[in-house]
Amino acid sequence: MAAPIPYGHQSIDQADIEAVAASLSGDWLTTGPTVEAFEAEIARVGGATHAVAVTSGTAALHAAYAAAGVSSGDEVIVPALTFAATASTASLLGAKIVFADVQEDTGNIDPSVVAELLTERTAVVSAVDYAGHPADIDALRPAAHAAGALVLEDAAHSIGSLSAGRPVGSLADVTAFSFFPTKNMTTAEGGAVVTSDDGLAARSRAFRSHGLVRDRAAQRYPDEGPWHQEIHQLGLNYRLPDVLCALGLSQIRRLAEFKASRTAVFDRYVEGLSDVPGLTLPAKRDGADPMWHLFPVRVHDGRRREVFDRLRAQGILVQVNYIPVYWHPYYEDLGYRRGMCPVAERYYSEEISLPMFAHLASSDQDRVIDALRAILAEE
Repeated sequence: MAAPIPYGHQSIDQADIEAVAASLSGDWLTTGPTVEAFEAEIARVGGATHAVAVTSGTAALHAAYAAAGVSSGDEVIVPALTFAATASTASLLGAKIVFADVQEDTGNIDPSVVAELLTERTAVVSAVDYAGHPADIDALRPAAHAAGALVLEDAAHSIGSLSAGRPVGSLADVTAFSFFPTKNMTTAEGGAVVTSDDGLAARSRAFRSHGLVRDRAAQRYPDEGPWHQEIHQLGLNYRLPDVLCALGLSQIRRLAEFKASRTAVFDRYVEGLSDVPGLTLPAKRDGADPMWHLFPVRVHDGRRREVFDRLRAQGILVQVNYIPVYWHPYYEDLGYRRGMCPVAERYYSEEISLPMFAHLASSDQDRVIDALRAILAEE
C-alpha cells in the first residue's frame, strides 16, 4: 500500500530548525525578548495593537474569557459545530454555555440565531472561523454590543484569513489563535490572544502568568520589598517559551507562502470534485479570503461512514470536524439534548475533512480525488 496521507501536517524547513537552534544557544529559553518579538509580529499579522502569546489555542480561549470577566452566572454563546475548547474554557470559569446553530453553507455561527439567544446575562458571543472561513463578525457585533456582550473570534483555523480586506484579528473585540502543528502556522504547541483593547490585553497577560502583579503602583502592599509580587485575581502558567516563539517567528515569514499553497490545494480539490454527485464542497462567501485550514466535504445519502472507512482503509487519513459540542457526555449530563441545533447536527452527520496542508503533493491529492470519486460512483 502507498504511504498514508495525513489530513493535516506541519511544514518545517531548515530556516525553522536554525531559528530554534539559535534560541537554544541563547540566554533565554522562556519569558525573553523572542516572546516580545513574536507577539509584535502576531499583532501585525492580525491588524491589532496587542498580542499575548500563550501555550495553546485552548489557553488563548481561557485567557480571553478570563480577561473578559466571564464568571458564574454569565452566559457565553458558542456555535455547536466546533472543537470542545471553545465551550469548555468558558465552562471552567463558571459560565452557562448557550449553543447556537450554524450557517448551512459555511458551518459558521448564524448571526440570526445569535440575535434570538442574547440576554442580559450574555457576556461573550464566540464565533468560530470554521475551516478558515471568517465568521460574519460585522453581523454579530451590533446586537452583541447592544446586549452588553463582547465578541470573541475563535480563529484557531484562520490566521492569515481576510474579511472584506481586513485581517482576522482586527474584526472582533478579542481573537484567539492556535499554532498547533496542523494549523496554518505552528509553534509546535502555542496560541495567542489578539486585541486592540488595552484592558483585555493587560488582563490576558496577567492571567497567563498566575495573575501576578509586579508593578508597585498597582500593588496593595508595595513596600513589602523589591522581591514582592501579588496575586489579585487567579491565573495560570500559560507562558509560551522563547524557543517556541523562535519557531513561530520563522513560520510567520512563510505565512504568505502557506496561504498560496493551501489555496492551490483548495482549488485543485474544487476542480477535481465539483461534478461529483452526492457531494457538497465548502462554500466561500463574497468578501471572504480564507486561509484554508480544512477542506470539509459533505457526503449525502447516509454514506458518510462508508466513505470515511473506505478512504481510511486506503491510507487516506480523513477526519471529521466536529461532533456537536453538546453531544459530549459532559454537556449531556448538564441537561443539553440532541436536536437543539439541527443545521449543525446535519452538517456533522455528513462532514469529512480531506487532507489539507501546505505542500500537499499533487500526486497525493490526486490519489484522494480519485479514491473519493470512485467510491461515490458506486451505487
